[in-house]
Amino acid sequence: MTHERGAGPDDDLLVRADGLVREYRSGDAVLHVLRGLALQVRRGSFVAVTGRSGAGKTTLLNLLGGIDRPTAGRVETAGAVVTDLGDEELVRFRRDRLGIVFQAACLIPMLSAAENVELPLRLRRTESGDRDARVRDALAAVGLTGRIDHRPDELSGGEQQRVAIARALVTHPDLLLADEPTSQLDVETSRMIVGVLRAAVVEDGVTIVAASHDPVLLDAADELYALEDGVLVAGTVAARVHIPR
Repeated sequence: MTHERGAGPDDDLLVRADGLVREYRSGDAVLHVLRGLALQVRRGSFVAVTGRSGAGKTTLLNLLGGIDRPTAGRVETAGAVVTDLGDEELVRFRRDRLGIVFQAACLIPMLSAAENVELPLRLRRTESGDRDARVRDALAAVGLTGRIDHRPDELSGGEQQRVAIARALVTHPDLLLADEPTSQLDVETSRMIVGVLRAAVVEDGVTIVAASHDPVLLDAADELYALEDGVLVAGTVAARVHIPR
């Protein structure tokens, strides 16, 4: 069965997705990825979504952030009906309200780690003095103080992933969407990064929806869901283990 939260005031919800359907067509064939999925996410909560590779976790995150559009259904995030926004409105919405960590780090090759993290602050026209301090703090939080001047090709895959996490958090977004944010990290570093994510929730009020197979991250979440057959199933103790890819 799909998970339903108990009744509560609407202003306690940052994300509400109803009836999400996502289908992909290839000729006469139709791939049904999401089948009427529903999700409600409380403000200031850490929600994890797990499930087998190909279950649709990335698709769900892309729909919540307006990166993709559903075949049917409605998404409301941070007071905006994302599914009704035009392209320019979506750009502003993602710039001003979201932080996004993709499976690939997606760093700009010619920019240093610090410059990559600074970019969303520049887009928001944050004052330069504030930018510098926030970039330093964000990179220090992910353990990369000594790598701030290095470009992506001078960083390991795990270091690039940590830069991407710092970039997503530096604006203190309303909502962080994180797709396998610890996939390239060893267990010790994963624990450190999960601690950074928890601190963002507790100290900065960031709401997080993360897709992950990492048991360290799943154990840290306030709410856990499994994506199965295109719908979300409420997490259980048994689900808080590694699900093979």
